[in-house]
Amino acid sequence: MEYVWSILYILLLLGVLSLNVLGLPANWVILALAWLWDFTHPSLNLGWGYYAPLIAMAVLGEALEFGAQFYGAKKYGGTNKGNLGAFIGAIAGAIFFAPFLFGFGALLGAVGGAYVGCYVFERMHGRPSPEAWHAARGAMWGRVLGFVVKIGLGGAMVGLAARAAWPAAKQAVAALGF
Repeated sequence: MEYVWSILYILLLLGVLSLNVLGLPANWVILALAWLWDFTHPSLNLGWGYYAPLIAMAVLGEALEFGAQFYGAKKYGGTNKGNLGAFIGAIAGAIFFAPFLFGFGALLGAVGGAYVGCYVFERMHGRPSPEAWHAARGAMWGRVLGFVVKIGLGGAMVGLAARAAWPAAKQAVAALGF
């Protein structure tokens, strides 16, 4: 029966990983589920050596998600004001478009919001339209890169959590004498 629970747990982790696409804090939920698995299986006795990488990946995923957007806009000639617009636009776009396309609108809204927000703020502060479009393109591609990196880190977190789930199943089966 423990194998069934392990498989269900890993499927749940994979399902939670997909919440990143909807703009939800999936990596933090994966961390909480890893702790819950450890809590319900005290024989595992996972310590800081297990949780430190998970916490680091969750924090790094959040930082890189917005850091890549910032870097992309800067690389394409964006100003600090344009980056502020991209940040505000990404959050607003994710919130306002979340109800559309079965939640996938949050992803499109965040990417489009970063683009529009950067462009609008650059234009409001006197940048010519071609320069503002160029900076907005950098913010958009940075946002896309940030999403990809965050999902990749979430996948690594799922791998670590799944690896911890299997020994529990093996220990339970061994205890039964099989």
